Amino acid sequence: MSSTPALAEALADGTVVLDGGMSNQLASAGYDLGDELWSARLLAEDPEAVTAAHLAYFEAGADVAITASYQATFEGFARRGIGREEAAGLLALSVECARSAIRRIGASRPLWVAASAGPYGAMLADGSEYRGRYGLTVRELEHFHRPRMEVLAAAAPDVLALETIPDTDEAEALLRAVRGLGVPAWLSYSASGDRTRAGQPLEEAFALAARADEVIAVGVNCCTPDDADHAVALAARVTGKPVVVYPNSGETWDAGARAWTGRPTFSAGRVRGWRASGARLIGGCCRVGPDAIASVASALRAAR
Repeated sequence: MSSTPALAEALADGTVVLDGGMSNQLASAGYDLGDELWSARLLAEDPEAVTAAHLAYFEAGADVAITASYQATFEGFARRGIGREEAAGLLALSVECARSAIRRIGASRPLWVAASAGPYGAMLADGSEYRGRYGLTVRELEHFHRPRMEVLAAAAPDVLALETIPDTDEAEALLRAVRGLGVPAWLSYSASGDRTRAGQPLEEAFALAARADEVIAVGVNCCTPDDADHAVALAARVTGKPVVVYPNSGETWDAGARAWTGRPTFSAGRVRGWRASGARLIGGCCRVGPDAIASVASALRAAR
């Protein structure tokens, strides 16, 4: 039996470092992710690359690996001719890739695996994950998410990462989908200012998680560091739960030019502010790589 404490216990004792962006780490290693399956494609084609990406973040000081299953769905795999049994195996493999990285690093500190579940829009691969409002009911969204949640939970991650959620309908569906699975979850919205990407007040969005026993942390990801500054304190006040925060670098994606513009605004100084406001799971999302995660780990060590 593992001697690693439950993640919820670790959050009660202090702050835990999340990893950074899976896609940018794979891209920096030379992999082309211009595909509807995004990083999930490599679960089928080169799972060793996924393990290597996790290992890079653990070596940088991350305590939690977020799996490459964000865009891994039965429906998305089916479009590539991958049947349900094989797709279920690939979802489970995403957790095993992270576990393999933990075994290889042989760290003396506790390390955890968070099984990523992205929004319905990620499966569509048309940008709607940043808008929400798909025209589906809460029940229809629950029906979409539940089978994947069951497979990921059966793979025995330490936590389910319900991440980059753009609106409250989908959050409600996901909270229903994880009930009774026996694995805790965190709920993380993609925000803009004081609202979800679909335009609902974040205060109302966070309140949904306050009532969910399965949720051990709530917060935001895949937003700007400026948006995270506001959201952390609000999530802590509304829910009374530990806050999870892992924003992007602060650069902006120019879809026409297919390039990132602007300058990074993700910094160690912000990390200390997030911690002071209630954040207990802190890392990065798009364009935040191992070097930035190393600075997060260093800043949090200095603050302890």
